[in-house]
Amino acid sequence: MVPQVDVFWANLDAAANALPAWLALLDSNEGARATRFRLERDRHRYIACHGILRLLLSRYADRAPAALRFDVTGYGKPVLSNSELRFNISHSHQLALFAISRDVTVGCDVEWHDERFLAENIPEHFFSPAEVAELNTVPQANRVTAFFAGWTRKEAYIKARGLGMSLPLNRFDVSLSASAQPSLYRGCDGWSARAFEPAPRCSAAVIAEGHAWQMTVQPLDALALLTESRTAA
Repeated sequence: MVPQVDVFWANLDAAANALPAWLALLDSNEGARATRFRLERDRHRYIACHGILRLLLSRYADRAPAALRFDVTGYGKPVLSNSELRFNISHSHQLALFAISRDVTVGCDVEWHDERFLAENIPEHFFSPAEVAELNTVPQANRVTAFFAGWTRKEAYIKARGLGMSLPLNRFDVSLSASAQPSLYRGCDGWSARAFEPAPRCSAAVIAEGHAWQMTVQPLDALALLTESRTAA
């Protein structure tokens, strides 16, 4: 059987319309972390994001959302306790990305395009020399898209490996093309990538072990998901 990775994306600001319901799904640690956000908008997005994650994982694990327990690895990657499920989440502004698999370790990243990243010489600080050279060959009009194609792949790879910043971003190479099945090069043996655009001027990448896995992607109506879970309860 071909390994499967299921990917969902959701609008957190729309989901926050049911904030008390999402908050009721969180454990005490998540609730405490939510209170530490200075901006109300960020606090609401955090609560919605983690509530959605619990609902999604509960479907795969066949457990109540509030009953799920999480651990973290030595480098801080969250894992589901007493389960073979693998997952990863990412969010940028109001958009959240969720990657879930029963078969392979995954990492994901989503980013809205922000031209200031190029103006501040971010590529030279964080990309490998090969990636900087490739970026400099891209026409100026396409350079922001190419940068975020590469950035999301690099972040997703770091998250898939679960090594945090102990794995420097300039120690491995990824392609910067807008291909849906991008290439991973130096330092990425045994892993492969998929990419897509959940919205205009927004890049997303998913990294998983091996090369034969397949990915499904679907937008998620978080409020409908919440309603379905109440009906099934």
